[in-house]
Amino acid sequence: MKRQQEELQDRTIIRIAAHLPDLIVYGDFSPQRPSVDYFDGVLMFVDISGFTAMTEKFSTAMYMDRGAEQLVEILNHYISAMVEKVLIFGGDILKFAGDALLALWKVERKQLKNIITVVVKCSLEIHGLFGTQESEGLDIRVKIGLAAGHITMLVFGDETRSFFLVTGQAVDDVRLAQNMAQMNDVILSPNCWQLCDRNMIEIERIPDQRAVKVNFLKPPPTFNFDEFFMKCMTFMDYYPSGDHKNLLRLACMLQADPVLEASLQKYLMESILKQIDDKQLQGYLSELRPVTIVFVNLIFKDQNKVEVLSQAIQEASVHINSVVRVFRGQINKVFMFDKGCSFLCVFGFPGEKAPDEITHALESAVDIFDFCSQVHKVYTVSVGVASGTVFCGIIGHNVRHEYTVIGQKVNIAARMMMYYPGIVTCDSVTYNCSNLPAYFFKELPKKVMKGVADSGPVYQCLGLNEKVMFGMAYLICNRNECYPLLGRDKEIKYFRTTMKEFLTSNCSQVLMYEGLSGHGKSQILMGLEYLSQGENHRTIAIALTKVSFHQNFYTIQILMANVLGLDTCKHYKERQANLQNKVKTLLDEKFHCIFNDIFHVQFPISREVSKISALKKQKQLEALFMKILEKTVKQERIIFIIDEGQFIDPASWTFLERLIRTIPIFIVMALSPFTDTPCPAASTIMKNRNTTYITLGAVQPSDIRNKVCLDLNVKGIPKELDLYLVEGSCGIPFYCEELLRNLDQHRVLIFQPMESEEKANVTWNNLFKNVAKPTEELKKFTLGEEGSEEICKLARGVRLKNLSPPASLKEISLVQLDSMSLPHQMLVRCAAIIGLTFTTELLFEILPCWNMKMMIKALAELVESNIFNCFRNGKELRKSLNHNATSFEVNFRSLSLKPMEGMAHRMDEELRELESEVIECHIIRFCRPMMQKTAYELWLKDQKKAMHLKCARFLEDNAHMCDHCRGRDFIPYHHFTMDIRLNSLDMDSIRKMAYLQGFKTEEEITVSKIEILRKSKIFPENLSPDEVREKILGFFDTVITKMSPSQEDILPLESCQCEEILEVVVMPLAHHFLALGENNKALYYFLEAASAYLLLNDNYMAYTYLNEGERLLKTLKNNNSWSHTFESATFYSLKGQVCFNMGQMVLAKKMLRKALKLLSRPFPYSMISLLFHTRVEKNKHFRYTNQQAKQSSPPEKKRLAELYQQTICFSLLWKIYNLNYFFHCKYYAQLAALMNMNAALEMQDNFQIIKAYLEYSLHCQLDGRTGVWVKYEVMAMEQIFSLPLKGTGSEIMAYVAETLGYTKLIMGHLDLAIDLGSRAQKMWVLLRNPNRQSKVLCWLSKCLLLKNRYKQLIQVLGWLWDLSVAEDHIFSKAFFYLVCLDIMLYAGFTYRTFRECVDFIHHNEDNRILQFQSGILLGLYSSVAIWYARLQDWEEFQIFFNKAKNLVPRRTPSALYFRGICGYMEGQVLHLQKQIEEHAENAQDTGVQLLKSLESLVTQNITGAVFYPRLYHLMAYVCILMGDGKNCDLFLDTALQLSETQGNLLETCWLNLSREWWYSGCELAENQWMSTLLALPSWDKVMSGKVNLQEIQKNKFLMRVNILDNPF
Repeated sequence: MKRQQEELQDRTIIRIAAHLPDLIVYGDFSPQRPSVDYFDGVLMFVDISGFTAMTEKFSTAMYMDRGAEQLVEILNHYISAMVEKVLIFGGDILKFAGDALLALWKVERKQLKNIITVVVKCSLEIHGLFGTQESEGLDIRVKIGLAAGHITMLVFGDETRSFFLVTGQAVDDVRLAQNMAQMNDVILSPNCWQLCDRNMIEIERIPDQRAVKVNFLKPPPTFNFDEFFMKCMTFMDYYPSGDHKNLLRLACMLQADPVLEASLQKYLMESILKQIDDKQLQGYLSELRPVTIVFVNLIFKDQNKVEVLSQAIQEASVHINSVVRVFRGQINKVFMFDKGCSFLCVFGFPGEKAPDEITHALESAVDIFDFCSQVHKVYTVSVGVASGTVFCGIIGHNVRHEYTVIGQKVNIAARMMMYYPGIVTCDSVTYNCSNLPAYFFKELPKKVMKGVADSGPVYQCLGLNEKVMFGMAYLICNRNECYPLLGRDKEIKYFRTTMKEFLTSNCSQVLMYEGLSGHGKSQILMGLEYLSQGENHRTIAIALTKVSFHQNFYTIQILMANVLGLDTCKHYKERQANLQNKVKTLLDEKFHCIFNDIFHVQFPISREVSKISALKKQKQLEALFMKILEKTVKQERIIFIIDEGQFIDPASWTFLERLIRTIPIFIVMALSPFTDTPCPAASTIMKNRNTTYITLGAVQPSDIRNKVCLDLNVKGIPKELDLYLVEGSCGIPFYCEELLRNLDQHRVLIFQPMESEEKANVTWNNLFKNVAKPTEELKKFTLGEEGSEEICKLARGVRLKNLSPPASLKEISLVQLDSMSLPHQMLVRCAAIIGLTFTTELLFEILPCWNMKMMIKALAELVESNIFNCFRNGKELRKSLNHNATSFEVNFRSLSLKPMEGMAHRMDEELRELESEVIECHIIRFCRPMMQKTAYELWLKDQKKAMHLKCARFLEDNAHMCDHCRGRDFIPYHHFTMDIRLNSLDMDSIRKMAYLQGFKTEEEITVSKIEILRKSKIFPENLSPDEVREKILGFFDTVITKMSPSQEDILPLESCQCEEILEVVVMPLAHHFLALGENNKALYYFLEAASAYLLLNDNYMAYTYLNEGERLLKTLKNNNSWSHTFESATFYSLKGQVCFNMGQMVLAKKMLRKALKLLSRPFPYSMISLLFHTRVEKNKHFRYTNQQAKQSSPPEKKRLAELYQQTICFSLLWKIYNLNYFFHCKYYAQLAALMNMNAALEMQDNFQIIKAYLEYSLHCQLDGRTGVWVKYEVMAMEQIFSLPLKGTGSEIMAYVAETLGYTKLIMGHLDLAIDLGSRAQKMWVLLRNPNRQSKVLCWLSKCLLLKNRYKQLIQVLGWLWDLSVAEDHIFSKAFFYLVCLDIMLYAGFTYRTFRECVDFIHHNEDNRILQFQSGILLGLYSSVAIWYARLQDWEEFQIFFNKAKNLVPRRTPSALYFRGICGYMEGQVLHLQKQIEEHAENAQDTGVQLLKSLESLVTQNITGAVFYPRLYHLMAYVCILMGDGKNCDLFLDTALQLSETQGNLLETCWLNLSREWWYSGCELAENQWMSTLLALPSWDKVMSGKVNLQEIQKNKFLMRVNILDNPF
């Protein structure tokens, strides 16, 4: 039965009938239009107050999760209940008028008395249903008016649309009755009160009125209302009865009838019919949507005779319908009340959005006004036009509903129409957005209008064909000279080049800038007008509008008025005088009258001219203008600048084409792409050899940031805001301005003084100096007050990602969306649910009833239309996001040479190629985020949830690391800690997941334990260090041989895809669960995303997603389950890792301790507790490493997750404590390293055990415990000797080689570090892991530099560069330039120029990867500071030195950080030298303090031995500067001894040169380093043999001292 009902509901005729009253569905009307019908009946008019205010509230909501769905729910909660009541009581809903409805009970006159009683009962029950209810904080109440009597129905229209309205005294009465009603009143009109059964109704008189108010029904005691009601219903023709008595409406049972269906279709708007034909849900049509409302009111001379009025209404409706259809507008409703006949026309309905909508609406309004004013019997025509966001949607009940518009803008248009009769009026939004000249409008006096609190200014539209107003067409040039043309250097260069060519030659030049709206074309022309000013030429700049195109010769008219100086004349007589003066030698006086029409002058019309045809006049004018211009250019060159060139009329194009062939002139114009084929003259100009045609591209992200800082007059903006504006604007200046305006409107932006970086206390919330600053070149432009040091911040709690797009940008997206076919719209909407970036696989999964071929074809077409971009992989996507497409030159001349034949065939071929490209590119991204947001908002709440659920189900199976990385969780063992899956798992899937997580069978575990814990004989105790070394290196060589490319079962087939999975699976999955309200699952994936970003060295994004997770943790704070505790521990562990990477060790320690406490492994605070824990952990370690451990069972899965987090925390804690200067911290470090080992041993995981052994070994080396570190290093090696190469074994071996090599570098064993590093690099290449490979290449290049192995160094740098380019790896590129700077500073030759290195720093210092890896920037800034200090350019030195100084407190235990510190200390030493030379007062104190700092770095054993030679070298230099020769010798000898022991040839050579120089007694030339720099050879010269390698060793910086001088 249910299925049968669904099939019935799905019939097209029933779906159509649901939009129409029974009066029309069952009406038998004459096909003649207009037709009139008469009957009696009772009318009910119900007005629901509060909906307009509610619509306004939702339409101005800030976030995307507030919108149409809530509004539809609330509207239909009330209205569907009312409709149901009306239908139950036998009524017929005639119309839904916004938030009101009109119902009819059609009966014979003799039945009116009883039917009125039924209608009163219905009215009271409606009030009883709702009374006073509040929803969403809004008061919703009902007012009802009733009337009865004679009613006339008029049906009118044409062959495309039909309309109906009811009129007569009863219709006027019901409106008046409703107007008298207060909240919850039922008012009977006078006639209704006369016709009703007065014994049944208790009323209350209304003072001075014949209408009455109903209090209640008062039936006699024996009265049975049900019997009475059923008797009354027998007189209703279409009340369901018999077998259909359970139906609300008989029309639900309509049978298919093509004739009736065709007739009824004419009553519906096209957009409704499209949706019905496409069988889409009603919800797809319900939106909060920017539209333009045109309300037309006709008041007739004889208002009461419908027979007379019918023809006038017919004529008006046909014309109105034809006019609005041209511009994709539609008549939504027609009403007839006491104030005439009103037409509600709407432009911009779903599927009907068009460009220039507001302009078209005004054109239509003027056309309608002009026509209807001439219609017979029409007395007054009034038109109100308003633009803005309103609710457009289906309201009502399933069986009876209508498509309507509700909102404040609808009210404003209606009120303007009534309060400003006889004219066309518009609101301020329409006026501002019409793109029409101001002189087409006139501001009207404000009036108080009922129901409108503040309409803003009201304007009269004077018409769109007013005569030209001279001086009004100037290019508006309010240009601030301090405001630069940001990001348009290329466009300015084109202009300068073309202008230079024009001024130095005798031929015309045309420069055309084409760009879509919002690209800043007008701004460019303003800038060019300013730049074009000069003595020998004249610039004339004008701006056109859409109306210009329809006025013949308008552009030339305006240009010539400027040339002749008529534009500034205030009176026609002044213009006449100017004209006579200019043309007296060119034109006989009797022909002056040909100027009358074109320049609005009043020369007497001569007989000769009166006989000339219009065409001949035009030709004479053109010839005369050509002569005038010819004469003018002999005196001065002319530059025409034309904005909105697409609006040049054809006659003007023709003249311009002749002009550039005849006279040397320079035309610069900006234009939007032509919507139609340009006229022949325009095409000829575009193809001219002297035309340069530029297609404008977007501006770059840095230019958007500069623009925002300039517009807001601030020194910086939050990074989150920077990302939002860069992404949202897509490099389009107008988009950026609208987004900023929207943020300002919602009071999101807060301005406050800039805080010094040194003063700010570091907390988690300000961990990142969250300010994106403008580029250096912007510093010279200041628009505000001097000394303004403000920055912009976001209001607390604001989430930019969820902000609803501004109405202006939403409208642009809707225009694009509505121009698509319905299938394309559906695809875009489905894609919007997934997010900005999505995969074709997921899209195919959620598209309803599509096949792959359909989808690929649609995607290809949408890619071609610039809705989507497609990418082969995540790497391509990331590269494209870093740079916007720039402007480029189009050679139309070469394009025109191509044959036109076969053009359609070529286009088909291009589309097929695009389809092939889409098949290859499985990642798709919206070109513009605004389109995604707009399309997303079109879905209703329930539909969104269903789609998000589909996406989540599809994605969760792939939400893990890639196959290359063994498919593990980003947080190991994470999915075992909580149930987060939507899909059920079969046993095969469970086994596969267990295998991917590294779980083994019991037999494998037993064998593994025995292998791990047995005493190995691989390294007998009597082996010498060299033999151990050879054995280790030999083992790695054997591994590399076995890992040869032929071993497919060992080597991965592809490189790591984790970053792509993160972007297209994990992050979207978190947002899908967030949308579904599954906060625990969303938290899980936010933590996974944060962990993944940490693996990718992107601390800022990890920080961002941890903040997302923190919001969710607060919502789940009452959850006390184990899994929630574990998630909290993981959250703090990840926070600790971010703080550690950022060098904020105090904060990191705090976070890690919190995590350990939640993991039930609290770390001690006091020394007593420390000693106790140390004893316990040593015993535990002894137990684990003894045979007893064999009997322990493997940990359960949840325990493994806990243990892994513990190893993370302990691993970081020992490094943090090791950095501390206090002696007792070494004990804490030792305990943390020991606990790390024990946790790893309990896990029984090979990799974790080896990692813990190597870390403990490094800790012991830094602590100076020689015997212990060797033992654990050997234990780690023994562990890997027994590992299989398959699976993770090969990765562990590569990791060990890398870690051992890095440790050897730190400890100064350079030769062994190089040997291990080269092997690690080979293994990572074979394992296709570019991230690890780049890491090895970085420190390997440092080893080779110190060893003076320059050929190998350059080879490694070449690999590093290629890798950084191929993988778009910014860190590798930064390290590459750091080594290049070291080569110039210390090696004595150049590989990349200093300027290239500095440019890299300037362009990338704001990169989030580099900015939050303090070591690399510290090194780069220090190196550049040293460079400038050596050149004694102290101003530049101070800039970079201060930048380095800000990074020094962010201490991380890494070689990179300590290399940066060494550079920073060298900069301080060079600055001390300057102070001493200048005899600064505090020079001695500075020197003493500097020496102490250098000594502390050495004595505390935290930097690693490899840095000691440089530090001792600097200490020696400080001593000699301060006259302490004895200590200088000591430090110099120590440095030399350490250098020779380590094999540090680079430092040894420099030390020898320093010793020789310091004790030579020779004076140093002032420009010594400058002369050295000039002599620095390039590597190419070294390789070609032109420069001896031994010679470059001498190209060292000689420190400026003389040992005999003692300044102190």
